[in-house]
Order: sequence, then structure tokens, then C-alpha cells
Amino acid sequence: MARPFKTIGLLVPLFMALTACPAKMQSAPPQSASALIARDAASPNGDAAPAPSPPMGQQWLYGSAEGAVAAQQSYRALTQYVLDKANHRPSHSVVFASGATIANPRFIECGERPFAVVFDADETLVWNLGAMRWFAENNIEFNSVIWDSWEKTGAGKARAMPGAIKALAELRAAGITVIANTNRTSTNAAGTEATLRAAGLGAFKHGETLFLMGDDDTGSSKDRRRETISQRYCVLALAGDQLGDFLQAFNASGLSPADRKALAQSDHVASLWGNGWFLFANSVYGPSIRGDFDEIFPADARWEPTTGSK
Repeated sequence: MARPFKTIGLLVPLFMALTACPAKMQSAPPQSASALIARDAASPNGDAAPAPSPPMGQQWLYGSAEGAVAAQQSYRALTQYVLDKANHRPSHSVVFASGATIANPRFIECGERPFAVVFDADETLVWNLGAMRWFAENNIEFNSVIWDSWEKTGAGKARAMPGAIKALAELRAAGITVIANTNRTSTNAAGTEATLRAAGLGAFKHGETLFLMGDDDTGSSKDRRRETISQRYCVLALAGDQLGDFLQAFNASGLSPADRKALAQSDHVASLWGNGWFLFANSVYGPSIRGDFDEIFPADARWEPTTGSK
């Protein structure tokens, strides 16, 4: 099994408010690092030498000005979009109805339900700086036991993403409910509530404004949780760092990186990005960090220098 925390080489993902990079795909892909708790992971290698520096993807996402600006830009675009929508009540939410497909999209009707915005948590509301540093310093890609401890005790060591605190305050002030739908586990609900609160993001309550893996029997898929939320709210926007934060069909087994990219950019859903669906940059882990040279680089783009090569 491949694991989520990898250095990304020389290509650092660029992210704009209305578009973003997808994440790393497995045969049964996780939605976030925490989703891997439900899967086997290799034990830490106690003999590994300390890492000389953070992986390049972490340097960009957590440390760079560009990473901070990308997050702020996205939060600003999301807030403006949602506040405008709230002033012109839509007939449908941005959540796919049960049985809908990408080729035949249908959305849950809003009726007179109150408005909400649904966010992923990890690398969408918070940056998991404490856990990520520990993994990187110890040359460990991922370990479920360590992550379980992080979920329980990481409050105060995660940070709100740039722009998140202001955006959530503006949404709540407008009467819009803020909900987190994350693949952190339901058994650690108290720890996740504490982590979000300590990061300055306000109060989240499990089963009301916090939905977790284990709340139903569908594992890491968030589709049913989104449907449950939609029974109570008209969801004006979805936000996350993985395509599964919007629709589980993007994580279908066997999709190649090229197929997955084409699916996300297909005419049926392309207009949703930045228009109800907001994808945040994550250059550190997830289904986007996948693919060999031939999968990433088209054959007709192959090039070699005519001078200076051996």
C-alpha cells in the first residue's frame, strides 16, 4: 500500500481560488490522511535517520508565502460566493442527490431549509503542523497509531489555515451554519472538537456541526454524510482538499491519473469549481500524488536538449 506523505519532486502544485490540484489515488483511496486510520500502515522504522529538511511539498504548503496566499485567496472567493448565494435563495444545493452520477448530475433540493457550508477539516480548516512535523522528522510517511494519538491530543498544535477564521466568522455572522465533514474518526470526536476550537475556528459539535468517519457504515466515503447534512440544511458550498470531499465517484477504483483529471474537468461538473465547490491546495498527501513519468507527462511533450547533454 502506498502512503500519503511524500516529497513531490520539482513540480510544486499551483493553486488558484477557483481551481486546485486533486490528491493521491489508491485502490480504495482515503479522503485525507486521517482516513488511513481504517487501513493497515507500516510500523515506524526506528532506525531511520532524521530527515535533513521537510519534504518539498510541506515546505510549499505550510511554509511558503504562496501557500498562505493560495489559502486566503480561496477562502475569500468562497465567502463572497456564499454570501451572494444566501441573498438569492437557490432552489438546489451543491450536493449530489442519491443515485446521481457525474454524467447525469442531479442536486438535492433546498426547500426552505437553513443555509450551511460544509468543509473538510484536515488541510482545509486546519493545517496539521504538529503531526506532519513529527512524521517528517522521523522519516515516516504515515502510521495509524500515531495519527490516532494526534486526533486525541493534537489540540493546540494544529493551526487554522490562512483566511479560515475570518471566513467562518463572516459566514456565521450572516446566519450560515458552518459544518465540518471529515474522515477523522468518530471515536475521537472530542479530540477533533478540541482541535478545531483551539485553532480559533469556533465550536463544532459531533452529530450536529461535525460529521466523522464511523457515523455511518460507508467508511471513508462522505456521500451519505453529505446526504444526512442535506436533510437539515441547504448546502450552499462544499470545500475540501481532496476530490472525495465533493463526490466519492472521483475516487472510483482503477481510475488512472489522466482519467481522474478528465472526470473532474468534464463538462458535467467543470462549472462547479469555484462555483459551489472550492478545492484547496494540498501538495503533501492524498490521491493526487500518484503517477509515473508516462502517466504525468504526455508522450507528445517529450523533449531533450540539443546542446549541453551527454
